[in-house]
Amino acid sequence: MSTYQLPHGGGFTNPNFPNPHGSGDARIIIYGYTPSLTLCILAIILFTLAFLTHLLQTLRYRLWSFIPLTTACLLETIGYIFRVLSSQLDPYRITFFVVQYFLIVTAPVLISASIYVCLTRIISWADHHGLRVGNGKYWVLRRKVILWWFISVDVVTTIVQVTGAGLIGGKTSKQEDPTTANNILLAGLAIQSFAFLIFLLLLVVIIVTILKDGEMRETINRKRSPFLGVLLVASVLVFLRTVFRLVETAEGIFGYLSTHEAFFGALEFAPVIVAVWLLAAWHPGRWPTRDVRRGVKA
Repeated sequence: MSTYQLPHGGGFTNPNFPNPHGSGDARIIIYGYTPSLTLCILAIILFTLAFLTHLLQTLRYRLWSFIPLTTACLLETIGYIFRVLSSQLDPYRITFFVVQYFLIVTAPVLISASIYVCLTRIISWADHHGLRVGNGKYWVLRRKVILWWFISVDVVTTIVQVTGAGLIGGKTSKQEDPTTANNILLAGLAIQSFAFLIFLLLLVVIIVTILKDGEMRETINRKRSPFLGVLLVASVLVFLRTVFRLVETAEGIFGYLSTHEAFFGALEFAPVIVAVWLLAAWHPGRWPTRDVRRGVKA
C-alpha cells in the first residue's frame, strides 16, 4: 500500500514543539495549527460562567428543558480544556484532538435541543391564547413529533460527524488517505445543516403568524419580552456555526478554513458563546409561555 501524501507540504508541524512520537501521536498536528492558549482560556471562562448562569436560572424557573443547554456549556468548557492540553502538552496527540472535537461538536446539538423545546412551547402558548399556528390544531398535536424529529436528526448526524473525525485522526496518523473519512464527516454536516434550515424556516413562519395577530402582539408588548427575536437570533447563530463546519469540511483535509484558527474563533466559538449568553440574558423562564407551563410539559 502506497503512503498517502498529505496536501499543503505534508501537513502542519510546529518547529517550536517537536513531535514526541508517542504511541498516541500523529505524524502531524491534525488541527492544522497549534491551538491558541488565549482563545482557550477565554472560552473556558465564558462557558463556565454561562454554565453557572444557566444552571441557576434552570433551577430557579424549574425549566428542565434547558438542562441540555446547561450541559452544553459544561461540555464546551471541557472541550476547550482539552484544547489547552493540545496547546501546552502535546498538539500531536490524537486523543486530545478527538475528545475536544467530540465535545465541541456535541455541545451545539444540546443547545439546539433546548431551542427546539422553545419552539414547541411557543406553539402551545399560541394555542392557549386561541391562535392556530398552521392548519388548525395540526402544529399543536404534532409538536412532540416536531421536537423529536429534529432532535433525532441532530443525534444521528452528530454520531456520523464524530465517527468521521475519529477516522480522520486515525488515517492521518497512519499516513493513509483520509478522503473517505472526510466524506463521512461532510455527509453528517450536510444533513444537519439542511435539517436546521428547515427548523429556521418553521420558526420564522410561526413568529410571523404570531406577530400578525393583534392580540398576541399586544400580549408580547405588555410583557416587554423580546424573546421571540432573541430565540431567532440565537438559532441563526447556531446555524451559522453549522454552515461554517460544512464549508470547512467541504474544502477537504487541511483546507484553508480548517488550518487557520481565526475562522474557528470567529465562526465556531463566537456564534455559540453569543447564542448561549443571549438565552441567558433573555431566559425563556421569563417569557410569557410560563403562563401555560402547568398545562404543557416543557
